[in-house]
Amino acid sequence: MQVVLHTGAHFTDDDKLLKSLAKNTEMFAERGISLPKPRSYRADMRSTLGAVQNTAQRDELRARFLDNLVDKSVKSPDRILMSHSNFFGVPKIAIRQNMIYPDAADRLLDFCNIFEQDEVEIFLAIRNPATFLPAMLGGTPCKSIDDLTNNSIPTALRWSELVTRIRAAVPQAALTVWCNEDTPLLWEELLREMAGLDATQPIEGGNDLLDEIMSKEGMSRYQSYIDSHPGMTEMQKRRVIAAFLDKFALDDELEEELDIPGWTEDFIDALTEIYDEDLYEMSRLPGVNLIMP
Repeated sequence: MQVVLHTGAHFTDDDKLLKSLAKNTEMFAERGISLPKPRSYRADMRSTLGAVQNTAQRDELRARFLDNLVDKSVKSPDRILMSHSNFFGVPKIAIRQNMIYPDAADRLLDFCNIFEQDEVEIFLAIRNPATFLPAMLGGTPCKSIDDLTNNSIPTALRWSELVTRIRAAVPQAALTVWCNEDTPLLWEELLREMAGLDATQPIEGGNDLLDEIMSKEGMSRYQSYIDSHPGMTEMQKRRVIAAFLDKFALDDELEEELDIPGWTEDFIDALTEIYDEDLYEMSRLPGVNLIMP
């Protein structure tokens, strides 16, 4: 069985992936793909991981966890899709000692030990620390970035460091990573990747994110263009989306207010430059499926 776990990061998709995937339950059921209700596994996941140290109980834990999954459309799935943005920890403990999600590797190791007889796939969206840290701060009671990160240094944070730890802890698990900033261009491909579908397989929900950030006129013209140009590759479609967003994007949906005391425009630019360099380093890491536009 294939077990797919989308681990966030926080404040990247807000369960929109699950909502778009849920538009395809009938097609998924025909292919043995299960999309269980999040409430049937998110609360149970922490207690299950906490009990995995006992090797003799792993099969029992796996069976109990799977029995609790709620998806009436698929009784014996070949592939299970789950998403849990708090899997690595809640926002207020997500950044410590200049590391993003310091507990990520241990939690994934426990997860993979439970599903050691299965094929585990991990999906992770990353985000520019220049916007990620303010979003995390806004989602916690913390009063400052220093409070949020336990005095970590923003310019020292590297997503590639997190990915390296994950690959070392669970090298047997497939890992797919993408940038939150690129998500509008990649949405349809991400849905297929999570579902394990061929690139030519039609899927519902592929325009859900564009509907939120593009004007109605732009969406209408975009859809007409796509309908009149069948058979486009993913790369060609991304270029089309980028062109339509350049002309018809809703600025209010794309602009982000960054009002952090002490953060100058130069500092934000420096964080962004470090992020771009970090992406280059990540692109060189073995065993990582980094999806880029």
